[in-house]
Amino acid sequence: MGLTIEPVTPGLGAEVHGVDLKRASSADVAALEAAFAAHAVLFIRDQELELDDLLAVTRKFGTVLRVPYVQGVASHPDVIAVLKEAEEKKIYTFGGTWHSDFSFLAEPPAATLLYAVELPPVGGDTIWASQYLAYEALSDGLKALLEPLRAIHTGAPHGTMGPGPDVPVSRSIKMVRNDPGADREVVHPVVRVHPVTGRKALFVNPVYTQRFEGMTVAESKPLLGYLHEHSIRAEFTCRLKWQPGTLAMWDNRCLMHLAVNDYDGHRRLLYRTTTAGEMPAGIARHAA
Repeated sequence: MGLTIEPVTPGLGAEVHGVDLKRASSADVAALEAAFAAHAVLFIRDQELELDDLLAVTRKFGTVLRVPYVQGVASHPDVIAVLKEAEEKKIYTFGGTWHSDFSFLAEPPAATLLYAVELPPVGGDTIWASQYLAYEALSDGLKALLEPLRAIHTGAPHGTMGPGPDVPVSRSIKMVRNDPGADREVVHPVVRVHPVTGRKALFVNPVYTQRFEGMTVAESKPLLGYLHEHSIRAEFTCRLKWQPGTLAMWDNRCLMHLAVNDYDGHRRLLYRTTTAGEMPAGIARHAA
């Protein structure tokens, strides 16, 4: 049996069967890229990947991006170990708030790949929310209001929905200030046009989006709060129950995601890589 694609919801997500990513042909990669454009997040089961393999697979889909703030594996600095130990309880976990990866970069990531190695017996799922669907469900009036707006993103702590100063954070994720430039404020369109599909998607998130350009945080809060709540409605989401050997690959340009922190007392280890993206294009610039 060859490569097959099975959608998991009508709006996003697909299970991929019948491919060994280490040995994927150019035709397989082209089929995966088409499925990625159509479904935005792919779940590819039954893979056997060492860290070198994971990097090689990542390069099939783009240029590997070394991300700021998180220390990579010593032997493979472009790979992040997403780890929570069994004894780490009642803590904030990496990815535990709805977000789009590193949206505070001038050129935010395109794809993230996450490969499961060690999992709790139950729990530790990941959920994605389509920002295509979130945008498309808005009223025409709100779309018209949002489309010319730009928003300020920053990696610096600014008191939105990340962990507060008194919340313990997993010591297993090595957070470092390895790119002070990522603390600067970056402006992105509130509605971005996907460079491959041409579809419009909301591009704000509760972790890194601070305010609208030309407005204060207080002035921005009501509308941003509404968009954050709206954008994760159940009908916009899909959920993955991980298995060892599963690789998920998702599109940060049109999705947010959340790692569910419901597995205290169990170890969970996955390895993550990222591909470089481009400067987000708003509707006016895309049309030009």
